[in-house]
Amino acid sequence: MASKKRSSVAVIILNWNGYAHTRSCLLSLEKISYPDYGVFVVDNGSHDGSGLRLQEEFPEVHFIFNHKNLGFTGGNLAGIEQAVKIGYEYFLLLNNDTSVEVDFLDKLMDCLTNDSKTGLVQPLILFQDSPDIIWSAGGSYSKLLGISKTLGDRATLKGYPLHRIHLDWATGCCVLFSKEVLNATGGLANSFFAYFEDVDWSLRIRKAGYDILLAEQSIIYHEGSASSKQESEEGTLSPTVFYLHSRNQLFQLRRHHKGLEAILAWPYQLLKYSAWMSYFCLRGRFTKMKAVARGIRDGMFLDHRSREPLCP
Repeated sequence: MASKKRSSVAVIILNWNGYAHTRSCLLSLEKISYPDYGVFVVDNGSHDGSGLRLQEEFPEVHFIFNHKNLGFTGGNLAGIEQAVKIGYEYFLLLNNDTSVEVDFLDKLMDCLTNDSKTGLVQPLILFQDSPDIIWSAGGSYSKLLGISKTLGDRATLKGYPLHRIHLDWATGCCVLFSKEVLNATGGLANSFFAYFEDVDWSLRIRKAGYDILLAEQSIIYHEGSASSKQESEEGTLSPTVFYLHSRNQLFQLRRHHKGLEAILAWPYQLLKYSAWMSYFCLRGRFTKMKAVARGIRDGMFLDHRSREPLCP
């Protein structure tokens, strides 16, 4: 890793009991061609000793240890804060369950810095175990119903036309931005903790007059949901995921939907989550049913503008 210049990029990775994933990601980053970058690993309250173990193996990496899990938002904000203090002006958020192509950062930086109107860029993200299948080619957003959709989701790479470069939102799995955009928009909303925080920030970036782009020539690979999967009698995904999903979706409506958009979006989303609860009840997954119900309640009444992460 070369000495820092103005064009240096701070690569921020969260670790939460994820030694194998984080180690693999760090090894992948060691091979990239971009000449000037620094890596920041934020250990987000791990209880398995993985942060200390990684620190011993990667002494050139900056490590930040949070005393508890501050979520995707709080963890990344801690990493960004440290990188800003050192003097970085470009920041890349990268999930730990990813691997990258050698030139992915070169192409992301080219895309971001080519036009001053560009505020956020993401790479083309493929499935790690099926590199011919797209995990994300960006996102679209329906203001009428409050629906955020992942473009290219599970489409074959050969069959998907990569013609939509301008995006409504970019996924927090891998996103590059500048200090200017961070200052202009305030960054991630810490109250979200995890899920929909990338959509919310993207919408605010676009409201501030910036474009969000897909750098389709930049390629990374993603396992997907590694930190939220846990086997149980109620299924693979944790009830916490369903709580955060329902809560933060309603946070998003409260932050971005007014007038006619709110009249249509609120009934649609509440009906959707009511259907989820009915499904979980029929399947006997009562913990998940209660999690969604709690998410609806908190999404309607908690302080969605809190500066603190609202933990599940």
